[in-house]
Amino acid sequence: MKKEYTESEALYKAESYCSVAERCVFDVRMKLQQWGMASGAVDKIIENLIEDNFINERRYVDAFIREKQRLNHWGRTKIVQALRVKRLPTALIEEAMKEIVEDDYLSSLSSLLQKKKKDIKARNEYERYGKLVRYALGRGYEMNDIVHCLKKCGITDEYME
Repeated sequence: MKKEYTESEALYKAESYCSVAERCVFDVRMKLQQWGMASGAVDKIIENLIEDNFINERRYVDAFIREKQRLNHWGRTKIVQALRVKRLPTALIEEAMKEIVEDDYLSSLSSLLQKKKKDIKARNEYERYGKLVRYALGRGYEMNDIVHCLKKCGITDEYME
């Protein structure tokens, strides 16, 4: 049987939840609903958390992008898609995505492709190229960046030109 929380207990627990890591409104709303809070109470608690700066969506988006790009080596497409799933404003996402440093982004992709190249088993260069492209697309990188980095790594495909 689930414990039922009063509004003040849920607020305290939500403050603790937000103190551990950056959270967005969507994450907190899901957690409060999971705790069995009524929608009116959820809205009130979220309002209090925003007022007290426990939730700041700009700060969350910046941290999310930084983490996913630098640590998980995600591309722009995958990052944007993940942020949209969290129902964050498109304008906020677009503004924060502009702050990605292009050189860091491309060097991250290049190192990712270099590591993957060693692990791929392929019968020929054409197949290796295709597998690397599919891998990078799956990580959320754009095709033009992938082709650029593959050329830089010395892997070319005459069929792509």
